[in-house]
Amino acid sequence: MTKTRTPARSASTTMSDDAVFRATGKRWDAWFAILDEAGARGMTHTAIADHLHRKHGVPGWWNQMVAVNYEQARGLREKYQSCDGDFSASSSKTVAAPLSKLFAAWENEKARARWMPDPGFTVRKATAKKSMRITWVDGKTNVEVNFYAKGAGKSMAAVQHSNLKDAKDVERKKAYWSRALGTLKERLEG
Repeated sequence: MTKTRTPARSASTTMSDDAVFRATGKRWDAWFAILDEAGARGMTHTAIADHLHRKHGVPGWWNQMVAVNYEQARGLREKYQSCDGDFSASSSKTVAAPLSKLFAAWENEKARARWMPDPGFTVRKATAKKSMRITWVDGKTNVEVNFYAKGAGKSMAAVQHSNLKDAKDVERKKAYWSRALGTLKERLEG
């Protein structure tokens, strides 16, 4: 009896065969065959990652990477989709400005209006020079911004925009945040 085999790789695989082999000792096709044999199509993300760790000794970050790529290759998860079904976009930018100046550019709505197309969001919680939790202007999605010092006179803002509807929405938000953070960088460094 001939067994139908699902293709081992898909365009969603984010690491090369060589990279995954160097880190885990196996290539994508081997991991996907192992997971197919284990019945991973019927497992939760957590169960897949746990199986990789317990049964095959794949360390934390790598067991997540293999699990996500398996789920995407097998049509169990879309690109940018988390294991709970949520879609989110992320972007970050390092600027040649102190952390206090970067945080102030986000904290004050008038300052935001100088660099952000949609400055009128609602800040739910802010911890000075560390983070902001935001309800976006659409009232439906959330933005989390984390701020990091990156040495003398440098800092970084890392944005995670969540509760997005699909991968196309993620692509739009990634482009939005890339442009906005680029404008912020120009303003702070100009």
